[in-house]
Amino acid sequence: MPNSDSFNALAFDALAHAIPYQTINMHGVQLCIKRLDLVHPRISGNKFFKLKYNLLSAQQQGFKRVLTFGGAYSNHIAATAYATHLFGLQSIGIIRGEELAHKALNPTLHTAQDFGMQLQFVSREQYRQKQSADFIQQLQAEFPDSYIIPEGGTNSLAIQGCKEILTADDVNNFDLICCAAGTGGTISGLIEASAENQKILGFSALKGEFLAQELQQWTQRSNWHITDEFCFGGYAKTAPELMQFIQRFEKDYGFPLEHVYTGKMLFGVEQMILRGEIKKTQSVLALHTGGLQGKIQR
Repeated sequence: MPNSDSFNALAFDALAHAIPYQTINMHGVQLCIKRLDLVHPRISGNKFFKLKYNLLSAQQQGFKRVLTFGGAYSNHIAATAYATHLFGLQSIGIIRGEELAHKALNPTLHTAQDFGMQLQFVSREQYRQKQSADFIQQLQAEFPDSYIIPEGGTNSLAIQGCKEILTADDVNNFDLICCAAGTGGTISGLIEASAENQKILGFSALKGEFLAQELQQWTQRSNWHITDEFCFGGYAKTAPELMQFIQRFEKDYGFPLEHVYTGKMLFGVEQMILRGEIKKTQSVLALHTGGLQGKIQR
């Protein structure tokens, strides 16, 4: 494993170029899955690309620590804790839920703490202020010399990194690209990197139209669509049919899914194939965006 002196842009690029693909037959559609979950054992999936330019920027500007935000089971918190450790930076996680300070840490937060992240638990009311200038100023006073990354890692540098998820072959060889979506950074990068004749289809993990509105802040392009039909009521919510699909998929195809992002996306892809909305004549790429620490029982 590279150390903080050698883990630079070239190290990121070398790992990104080794991402494997796996093609499966889903009800007659040849579905190619890009296994971003295998890009790195700790900085998994889309978080690898979201953090790349943020951490390089923090390093280049001489910051000593990184401050970011997340919930108790946040993939972003887990990935940031390890990545900053790798870069030789300190990290602070502003965690939603002040009551968690008095409970045993779950595996996600325990792992983050093990890699040196200082956990700061705040009330849900405070957490909702995470983008306000006053709250950011308060955090900067409490944790000076901190490079601040938003919740989920989404900012312009994250989108720059996520543009690199798609290779030239991905852009040239597929009609449709499917991806789970949370804060919108990953899919914004895909949209920006895609060809005009490609369609980018995002499967929102949350209910509501806010994500489509967020994307309009990051891209001027129109070759995309967001659906929340398969979110099962909202973030991290589930249902027996989703869990049965995940179990069947893992048995049939031999690689893991989780129930927050990629499991819901592939469930939606299957339903759209069965309904004829995704056709056998289309060449389809689906992204496995990692987050497998989300399989932890809650």
